[in-house]
Amino acid sequence: MRRIAGIVLAVLLIGGVVAAVIAGRQGEDKGTATKTVQGVIGSEKAEFFADPDVVKALADKGFTVKTESSGSWAMEGLDLKGYDFAFPSSQAPADQLAKKYGVHEPLPRPFYSPLVVVAHRSAADVLAANGLATLDGKSRGTLKMAAYLDAARHDRTWQQLKGADRHGELTGTLYIASTDPESSNSGALYLAAASYVAGGGKVAASTADVDRTAPLLRKLISVQGAQQSSSDGPFRDFISGAGNPLVLVYESQVATLLSEQKSVDDLVVLYPDTTVNSDHTVVPLTDEGRALGELLSTDPTLRKLAVRHGFRPQGDTAEFIAATADRAAYLNQKLTGVRQAPVPTSEVLHEMARRARG
Repeated sequence: MRRIAGIVLAVLLIGGVVAAVIAGRQGEDKGTATKTVQGVIGSEKAEFFADPDVVKALADKGFTVKTESSGSWAMEGLDLKGYDFAFPSSQAPADQLAKKYGVHEPLPRPFYSPLVVVAHRSAADVLAANGLATLDGKSRGTLKMAAYLDAARHDRTWQQLKGADRHGELTGTLYIASTDPESSNSGALYLAAASYVAGGGKVAASTADVDRTAPLLRKLISVQGAQQSSSDGPFRDFISGAGNPLVLVYESQVATLLSEQKSVDDLVVLYPDTTVNSDHTVVPLTDEGRALGELLSTDPTLRKLAVRHGFRPQGDTAEFIAATADRAAYLNQKLTGVRQAPVPTSEVLHEMARRARG
């Protein structure tokens, strides 16, 4: 009987240990379980979401995020059923998506980035010598939008600019390479800024307003030939030494590059004196998507990681200035001398892009 009782007791003890281990594992799984959310993002945020530190920070808050890249305006033509969020690069395409899918306001806007023009030093020096830009040191300056648009209106070539003959790569029509405004946010916002300047500081609000600047906008686009649908491609071409000597990109792309390489030979960052901020806006398609958008906006760790990738967190300029101190030679941290142009409604912006594309 004692032997039987001992066996029974051993079995009970083993069973208890097994049950405790299983319960512990279940508790552990429950504590570390993450919600998998899927979204479509602008390509300029792909490196942010792929950053292992961002992945960990999201996991710590209970999220596994899977993303696919698309041009911001092209998202409107996608079937987003089954996705948790869309994350275009500005508010205008976000508003269109919110309207299409019945998403209620407010839409989370975690961070923003102004549009800038990257230039090779030879091009920046020639622009400055001809009154089209001013330089603050050797790696940063300001593009005079009115003067540049006047040059575009009159089909100016590099060869007509003083000093360009010393640089064999500066030939042909003077223009800024941008993305397709019908599918890409940066290309559309470029037109918004140009229209605002050409319209005498008035935001386009009607067909008549679009009519007044359409010929100029058409020139800005037609001179480029084929355009890409994402700013990532033209920026990489520029860095590799290919493509146009002037390219429109997001400041965040430049800041990210500089965080990796610290300095880039031959790079000058020109801030248009009238530009547009690209407000990266989350369109929540599910409750989980909204929770993610709010987390990106408020979590201190994720805000710091956004700055690492060159984005400016909403509501805290000092945070960006402190984090990019090592890149101040290239970045206009306080956006001194830069005016923000209002963005037309999405309907007007669509019509502007359509007319510019011809």
